[in-house]
This record gives sequence, structure tokens and C-alpha cells, in this order.
Amino acid sequence: MKAVVITKPGGPEVLQLANNEVLINVVATALNRADTLQRKGSYPPPKGASVYPGLECSGIIEAVGDQVCALLSGGGYAEKVVVPAGQVLPIPAGVSLKDAAAFPEVACTVWSTVFMTSKLSAGETFLVHGGSSGIGTFAIQIAKYQGARVFVTAGTEEKLAVCKDLGADICINYKTEDFVTRVKEETGGKGVDCILDCVGASYLQRNLDSLNIDGRLFIIGFMSGAVTEINLGSVFAKRLTVQTAGLRTRSPENKAQIIHEVEKIVWPAIAAGKVKPVIYKCFSFSDAPEAHRLMESSQHVGKIILVP
Repeated sequence: MKAVVITKPGGPEVLQLANNEVLINVVATALNRADTLQRKGSYPPPKGASVYPGLECSGIIEAVGDQVCALLSGGGYAEKVVVPAGQVLPIPAGVSLKDAAAFPEVACTVWSTVFMTSKLSAGETFLVHGGSSGIGTFAIQIAKYQGARVFVTAGTEEKLAVCKDLGADICINYKTEDFVTRVKEETGGKGVDCILDCVGASYLQRNLDSLNIDGRLFIIGFMSGAVTEINLGSVFAKRLTVQTAGLRTRSPENKAQIIHEVEKIVWPAIAAGKVKPVIYKCFSFSDAPEAHRLMESSQHVGKIILVP
């Protein structure tokens, strides 16, 4: 899509023709927890982003007709959305155009945190909390594909059964078991090498206690709050790394780098059938309130889809 942009304040010479964005006719978008936070007023879109919610979509590029999916800063809950070209991906082989909407946010989140930053590698152990969530169901599959031993937590036996079917090695019901104790039992007292956490404050010390020497904890959510107290001695003694980051506020350049790696490494795993979309239910745009109620109930497994 062509547009005239103001590159900086100044005379007419600062006006330049840009052609680095694409206009997508949306076929589907997928819900993310961030959408519910934005609805409540606690997670506003970044400056310059669409005021509409929706952090991913699949659809057709209006100018050329290509079928694609895309990582968005907002705007997925609409019939059309503009997105930087560097955040657009082809539809993975073997995946329908609608189902592809379930991939961009989870793929980019998990790949950028667990692999690009925390450097999870083959033969290591990995714990993901919320194993039955959209993030969790994707993380299980791609971690197994990369050769890790995968631990998960979830709150029902039914959800744990889904995690097991997706490839999780150790499934822990956090309502009936202490995950720290179970992790230590299953690792000979060592702990896991890497943890992906969406819970936040109430899990922080327990996550640190669950890590092996040189372990890495990546926090992507604060469902239990963002303020807590920890014993820094455990971080010091085991040389632990604690990091946290979001995806939405990253620069277009950084997102494009993540997209490049996802297409190069993750997309072949999807095409080979090693990573599959896990979709719980599809709603129309008009039923978005009901879709949000379902997400907030945490009764779902995998992703929730919205279609115009």
C-alpha cells in the first residue's frame, strides 16, 4: 500500500512516498489475553497503532490476492487491517486460511522468548505454565520438535490429557500437586533449564526454586499480579536469568526479525505436521462478547477464533 509519510518535521522535502505496508482483507482473527486487558482499559494500544483490538489475523492482501497471516499491533477485529510488510507470513502448507489466524501471536511470542532469548536447546528441560492455553499448546509442540523434554501445568485432568496428546512429557495439575516438588522429583533434584510463565507474582519464587543451575525464566504475563518479594540468594547461587518482555510494543524492525526466524524455522515444522493449530471454538464478530467471556472463564483449550 502506497502512502505519503512525514519523515520528520520540516519543509515539503520531508514528505516521502512509502510502500512498506500491506492492506489485508481479514478472514479471521484470534483472541489473546491482551484483548481482554485492552477492553478493560489496562492495556492501551501503542502509539500509532489501531484502536481496535486484535493482535493477529489471516486474510488476503487486497492489492495482489495473496493469502497470508500477520502479526499486528492492533486492528484484527475489523474487516480490513494495515500491517507492515515485515510482519506478514505466508499461510503454512496444510493449514486452512481461517485456522492460520491462530499462529502469528503464539509462534512469535514463544519463538522470541523461549528460543531467541532463553536459548532452549535439544536435550534440555522446559516447563510451560498454562499448558492448555494458546501459548501453551503451541509451546509444547515446538519445544518437542526442537528436542526438549517438556513439563506443563494445567488445572484439570482433561486439559492435562490434551497436553499429553500434544507431546508433553510431564503433566502437573497445579490444583492438586506442588509443581516445584514434582519438577524436582522428575529431574533428580536439579530442576528444569527453562520456564515460560504467564502467572507472575505468585509463581516467581516457586519458578526460581524449580530452575536448574544456569536456568532461565521468561515471564510473559502477570495474571496473579506484578509485585512480589523473592530471595535473591537463589538467583545468585544458581546463576539464574530472569527476563520479561511483551511482543506488541516491540519495534517493526524487531518484529520483522522474529517473523523471519519463525518463517525459516517454525513454518517447516507446521508444514511437516509436527506443529498443528489447536482451536477450541470459532465466533462471529457479533459474538465477540461471548468469545471474551469464554476466554476469561479459562474453560477453553488452545485458541479462540473470530470471523467477520
